[in-house]
Amino acid sequence: MKPEDIQITDWLRIVLGEVPWSFLLEVVIRIAFIYFMLMLSMRVMGKRMASMLSRTEMAALVSLAAANGVALMDPSRGLLPIAIIAVVVVGIERLIAWRSTQDASFEHTVMDDLDILVKDGLLQLPVMEHARITRDRLFAQFRHEDIYNLGKVQRTYMEANGAFTIIQFPDEKVGLSLVPDLDPDLVEEQPKAEGIFACCHCGNLVESSTSPTADCNQCGSREWKPAIVC
Repeated sequence: MKPEDIQITDWLRIVLGEVPWSFLLEVVIRIAFIYFMLMLSMRVMGKRMASMLSRTEMAALVSLAAANGVALMDPSRGLLPIAIIAVVVVGIERLIAWRSTQDASFEHTVMDDLDILVKDGLLQLPVMEHARITRDRLFAQFRHEDIYNLGKVQRTYMEANGAFTIIQFPDEKVGLSLVPDLDPDLVEEQPKAEGIFACCHCGNLVESSTSPTADCNQCGSREWKPAIVC
């Protein structure tokens, strides 16, 4: 289309484009075919496609969606290429899934492995940096699980699919408060552990009658706050 052919008042072109009205019926047929092709592909790839996706499943889904988009809107494109692409994508996904069940090292290479982000109330900062997980993101996840004391967290795993698995201690523990400083009223309401301070950066605990001025022996930070017990 030439620039001089574009008119802001050309409502027919804006609404319909440069195709005849009959193409709208063809769009209905195309989207129905593509919809059932996607459903069939996801059914063949297994129940995991209806849950949280792994990186290979996400790549498969995006590939299917990208292949379908052009064929849906371009009247010059047929539907057979969509079926061929779906067969290839599903075949690769099934091959990767089968190979992963046969070889654990292959699965770890393709799917990645879990990371331990917290051990006994202490943040594993090098692991978090490698996994590109910030403290704010992790603390938000804890608060979402109704955890407001880092000391209550025995283990936090970041699974290969990106989900978090949190294991808590059954009894009361001393640890770093997870309540944001923007809510000082709730911070003050939390029960404090007398003579114990927590590193604001990693959750390391030290005993002191006053706020420590030394560096944390775990992460080197000098930011401390009174530990809480709950």
